[in-house]
Amino acid sequence: MTRIDPNMSRAWHRSVLGAAVLGMVLTGTSAGAGSMDQTPFGNTQDGKAVNLYTLTNDRGASVKFIAYGGIITAINVPDRWGKLDNIVLGFKELADYESKNPYFGALIGRYGNRIGGAKFALDGTQYQLAANNGPNSLHGGSKGLDKVVWAVEPLANVSGAAARLGYTSKDGEEGYPGTLTVQVVYTLTNDNELRIDYEATTDKPTVVNLTSHSYFNLAGDGTGGIGDHILTINADRYTPVDATLIPTGELASVTGTPFDFRQGTPIGARIRSNHPQMVYGRGYDHNYVLNRSGSGLSLAARVYEPRSGRIMEISTTEPGVQFYSGNFLDSTLVGPTGQQYRQTDGFCLETQHFPDSPNKPSFPTTVLKPGETLRSTTIHKFSTDAS
Repeated sequence: MTRIDPNMSRAWHRSVLGAAVLGMVLTGTSAGAGSMDQTPFGNTQDGKAVNLYTLTNDRGASVKFIAYGGIITAINVPDRWGKLDNIVLGFKELADYESKNPYFGALIGRYGNRIGGAKFALDGTQYQLAANNGPNSLHGGSKGLDKVVWAVEPLANVSGAAARLGYTSKDGEEGYPGTLTVQVVYTLTNDNELRIDYEATTDKPTVVNLTSHSYFNLAGDGTGGIGDHILTINADRYTPVDATLIPTGELASVTGTPFDFRQGTPIGARIRSNHPQMVYGRGYDHNYVLNRSGSGLSLAARVYEPRSGRIMEISTTEPGVQFYSGNFLDSTLVGPTGQQYRQTDGFCLETQHFPDSPNKPSFPTTVLKPGETLRSTTIHKFSTDAS
């Protein structure tokens, strides 16, 4: 088992999320340069009202999200000709998000990605989780943070439009120890950046790994496959997995493998490779060990879509990013445009700590203790080429 660089630690989570981001809570529309509007989006199966919120910046770009799961339902940004399109996959109705969502746009926790055997030990106590992904626990279990209704409030932010989402996960929820208080801030800046700031505290030692799970298609939702998107990932290594997609503990070089995206490469160029890791994932579904130094924001990935000219650059304080190429989309899901979602119609780049870290002592720790505050930031910057 290869041991990871010593500077990759939970300390990164305690570095970013200042008062400038949290701002002053208002009772109505944000007083900053952008705005936040809300409209009803229906009721959950157990009768809870869910609103749809729209953050709009002073350039006309917008981000839409719902209180259920904190789900981002749309990101509307311009192409090279200035035309706005939604670039994330999703559904038209709340019922679809409740009953059939493959985590489209959702906030993920308490533990993003997989925990092997659906169990872990902490301070001598064994904790059993829901096995909702074969023998493993995925994305927080049967009812993770993607399936709860978050409290939402607008925030004043001079750089754009912002909202804070809050949820308290009770001690023992989905098998995790400790009452976990989570706050997430969505900010759409006037520079067309979607900034996501995470903060969490606990009253007992626990494990936490928070992320966001948008499926992107920079050509626009419903336009087909993402094979021609040019992807760059700032990583020399990745974490190979076993047949159930749990990391083996090795940090393997990407050199000479289909996982080498250090230079811009079309997503579809090697997706049909018979490399054993590609067979396990039915394509890309792997965590990358980001090249970074220090604890601040660092470039994780860049994606360029040639037809629209759209570019997305992702920076994060996290040590890893999960690249998923939409391998399990099987045409049974239909988006808001009426288009069937098929394999590789969208991709995910989930900034995170590594999968199964609670069972891999050599990985960066995901343990959060009382008196500590988890802080993490990821920024998606949207722009276009000059063509």
